Amino acid sequence: MDLNMLSLTAVTRRYRAEDARPALDDLTLSLPAGGFTAVTGPSGSGKSTLLHLAGGLDRADRGEVKVGETVISAMPEAELARWRGRSVGLVFQAHLLLPTLTAAENVIAPMEFTGAVPRADRGQKALDLLAQFGLAEQADRLPSQLSGGQQQRVAIARALACDAPLILADEPTGNLDSASAATVIAELKRIAGAGRTVIMVTHDPVAAAATDRQLRLQDGRLTEGAKA
Repeated sequence: MDLNMLSLTAVTRRYRAEDARPALDDLTLSLPAGGFTAVTGPSGSGKSTLLHLAGGLDRADRGEVKVGETVISAMPEAELARWRGRSVGLVFQAHLLLPTLTAAENVIAPMEFTGAVPRADRGQKALDLLAQFGLAEQADRLPSQLSGGQQQRVAIARALACDAPLILADEPTGNLDSASAATVIAELKRIAGAGRTVIMVTHDPVAAAATDRQLRLQDGRLTEGAKA
């Protein structure tokens, strides 16, 4: 069995042909399953591109992207969407909660989309997840009625709704105050400690320092961290 959760082999991603350099430049790396990894580096270094490729949100122009034992870079779009719904939990800086749905309904949404959880179990699972993040009393509130930190914790609960083994977080503390950011990082660390693989893009050195390992990108290449 492949012990790597994420492997990139000679991956290049160029968004425009006229760009002087690609977003990712012949990048090869591997990350083991489990643990909490920070991807750091200056703006434009390829951090978010790496995360998007790992989650099947974007395609490499060249090279192979493999998650677990699955080569996702070779998947047709429809198959990739089904794989992503069951295999990847996504957390973004802007939360991206559906504004007309309650906190519980936002957590239920991916279960309905993927069918990964039986219909009869979805409501209780959403409530259980919200309770894990100290949000049981907020289950019936709309996102506009929640603080930024609460919204981000709802977003993390949503990312766990389908029991995805891989959690990808793109600047999850970027819009939060320091206390809320610390809570979110603690929750991501707890999730990783429970056996999931968490990969987080961040500019925040405090957040990065809380992780198990750090990868640093510069100009689309790995400058620090483990290579395959």
